[in-house]
Amino acid sequence: MTVCSHSISRRLSRKLALLTVLVLGALSIASWVSVYMLIVQRNADDLVRRAELIGSTLRLEARSGGEQAVRQRLRSDQSMRGDSRLEVRAADGSLLHADPVPPRMADAEYLRSLDFDIDVPEVPGGRLRARYTIDYTPDAEMGTRWAWVLTLVTLVAGALVAAGASWHVRRQLRPLESLAAQTRAISASRLDQRLALADPASELLPWIEQFNALMERLERAYTQLEAFNADVAHELRTPLASLIGETEVALARERPAAALRETLASNLEEMHRLSALVNDMLFLSQADRGAVARRGPPASLAELAAQVLEFHEAPFEDAGVRVRIEGDARVAVDEPLLKRALSNLLGNAARFAERGSTVVVQIDAAAADRVRVMVENAGPSIDPQALPRVFDRFFRADESRACCDGQSHHGLGLAIVAAIARMHAGSTLAESAQGRTRVGFTLAAG
Repeated sequence: MTVCSHSISRRLSRKLALLTVLVLGALSIASWVSVYMLIVQRNADDLVRRAELIGSTLRLEARSGGEQAVRQRLRSDQSMRGDSRLEVRAADGSLLHADPVPPRMADAEYLRSLDFDIDVPEVPGGRLRARYTIDYTPDAEMGTRWAWVLTLVTLVAGALVAAGASWHVRRQLRPLESLAAQTRAISASRLDQRLALADPASELLPWIEQFNALMERLERAYTQLEAFNADVAHELRTPLASLIGETEVALARERPAAALRETLASNLEEMHRLSALVNDMLFLSQADRGAVARRGPPASLAELAAQVLEFHEAPFEDAGVRVRIEGDARVAVDEPLLKRALSNLLGNAARFAERGSTVVVQIDAAAADRVRVMVENAGPSIDPQALPRVFDRFFRADESRACCDGQSHHGLGLAIVAAIARMHAGSTLAESAQGRTRVGFTLAAG
């Protein structure tokens, strides 16, 4: 499957550039609109001011020379109104003066006119009607140029921000490239390698710590797997070697049927042991893959313990050990699995309990939603350093707690107890001090 990827630097630079363009564009538009409104207001004020100046000038001329003086002044000032045009009419509407249309104003789009009256008692009708038109095309062209300048500045700023952001992001992402190179250097033969940066960013620290923690767990799991494979090979080698040896001896020469039967019985015993080992390993494999206990109706744990105890009655009698059950709780459990866990705990206690002592099965509520089952026996204490590993596969404690029943046990009993506890959403417990050892598990009550 092809995975589509993208560049963080390119994506971030594009977003920053777009944001810059939007912000600068909004500011430019606001600036241009403000300038436009100021220019419009300035032009309006200028038009009114010019109209007032024309009116006052014509009133002065009318006082000194009447209508003729007004006409003369209009004609003499005509050349001074290059960017504008003045048209004056008498009170009866007759044209008194009209400036010729300047060439620029013929096709101009930005013209503004103001109609106003001039009170002049000295001329017939006592009033003049004027229209003053100004061409503001230069101001409009300046506004257009200003708009283009703002647009260009916005686009250039966006491009510069994009380039700068891309460079800066690539520079800041170099630690990620270093982490990627360190990750590529990790292999099955170098699981002890850890990620490290000389000056890590605070945002990267959680990722580095979590990855290193993951590598710690992976290294431990890999080490356990290698040890497990070695233990499996060791456990399988002894019975296989025994089977092969006895079979080769039996085939070396002719033997009577009784001798062959004895050899087959011995081989069958070894094969049963191999079968039990394989079945235990398959069970643990299923538990590791997330198998969950099939809980039935609530059952008395004390009754289940009593049923298991009947099965172990003979080994306890041979070991000279008594058994007592204390407490009870009704919990929905997978009865076959729970019996198997209790059987493993009781079998373990029977092997290591001192002769004449009492093994106690304690059942109580560890919490409102949790039940605890512990098996306590008197005997040699487990080394505190070995205590956390008693539930590991194929783990055997020190010689002081070596099995003294003359039988070989493959070391999966307590590992199965731990798996059954996990399948019931529980955990394992182990305590050993002053000649008393308590091993057990908790179960989720629901």
